[in-house]
Amino acid sequence: MSGDKPSTTPDEISIRRAVRDRYGQLAQTNRVRQSCCEPEPVPSDPAALEASQVYAGCGSPVEMAALKEGEVVIDLGSGGGLDVFKASKLVGQSGLVIGVDATPEMVWRARETAKKHGFSNVEFRLGEIEHVPVDSNSADVVISNCVINLAPDKGAVFKEAYRILKPGGRLVVSDTIAEENLKVDRNDLNAWAECIAGALPEREYVALIREAGFADVQVTRKSPMQISGEGPHCCSQGITSVTITATAPKNVEGKPARIP
Repeated sequence: MSGDKPSTTPDEISIRRAVRDRYGQLAQTNRVRQSCCEPEPVPSDPAALEASQVYAGCGSPVEMAALKEGEVVIDLGSGGGLDVFKASKLVGQSGLVIGVDATPEMVWRARETAKKHGFSNVEFRLGEIEHVPVDSNSADVVISNCVINLAPDKGAVFKEAYRILKPGGRLVVSDTIAEENLKVDRNDLNAWAECIAGALPEREYVALIREAGFADVQVTRKSPMQISGEGPHCCSQGITSVTITATAPKNVEGKPARIP
């Protein structure tokens, strides 16, 4: 349409490559990498300790999800598996936690850690979070930790989360959002990979969750972040860490109330 401004964001393939390259390299490190957004205490569990070496989250969705014995949990963008291993302890052997990540090196590393430490109630699957390799209506809880901001199509991610949840299922995501004072070049692929350029304003982020069909959408935690000055980080001035919860409502037949 004439008069429209040209897009100021890179194409989807470029974004995916930048993200894959950054986190593929991170997966091959062996140093503790604490998140600049949410300092993660050093875990005592050996598997979680290994996974924490490549942790880059910005919240604690596992703690906010009130997980129960026997539940099925899907972690979108599971990375090295820290949140998966933490959740597996809470759902027990009768439950299942599936981590989904688009970076092969992260999936391989997480699988290695799970095998090494004898986790039988976890799986790690390679896949994009806009196209989750999980059956519809199969999960009790969907979590995500500082990953959805990296997705070129965030609306598709929330629709997928809604699709895979059972009626009454819960969504708990921690992520970065953009404040009004955020100054960033949306064409900067490094800024995309560092969780800055892809961050949306809170109102837009929440609107996408509601548009996917979720109800009871609540921002339960919010923490402004600053640059720490120690090289590339996921947080910057004008970036805030939030945790948002929501539910997949039921219709009268007890099935998810889908959007037309």
